[in-house]
Amino acid sequence: MTTPTRFEDGRTLTLAGLSERYDFTRLAELKLLWQRFAPMLGHVPGQHGHDSYGVCYNPDGQGAFDYLAGVEVTGTATLPEGFTRLVLAPQHYAVFEHRGSLQGLKATFDAIFEQRLPASGERQADAAVFERYPAGYDPAEPQALMEIWIPLERK
Repeated sequence: MTTPTRFEDGRTLTLAGLSERYDFTRLAELKLLWQRFAPMLGHVPGQHGHDSYGVCYNPDGQGAFDYLAGVEVTGTATLPEGFTRLVLAPQHYAVFEHRGSLQGLKATFDAIFEQRLPASGERQADAAVFERYPAGYDPAEPQALMEIWIPLERK
């Protein structure tokens, strides 16, 4: 497929979870952050809904970025020590799907940025990119489906 699954106007998202700084040489370590966060799913104060989010933000242009493993929360929730709150402003997004193992996620991201997004005629905006994992997502399920939301420049 050469185009996004769909385009969507997002809303303000207030997310909270665990965050660390990574670069492309440490991508395999993202699973350790998720392993630390997973037991908290469903128990985060002020959690809204059951989806979880992986957010890439604050890139430095040289391959380093902050990554948040989190859930949506109400804006007034008191968070546990060590949690990061991140507010994503509304954006226009290209939404892409990834089905299958998380081991193939890097290949999906590469295809999005090298082929699919350019073929769509859209340009990425300077805003956070995020993964949305639906409630009940099981990374061990071969047909597991998650979404990658790429913010777009407004035309």
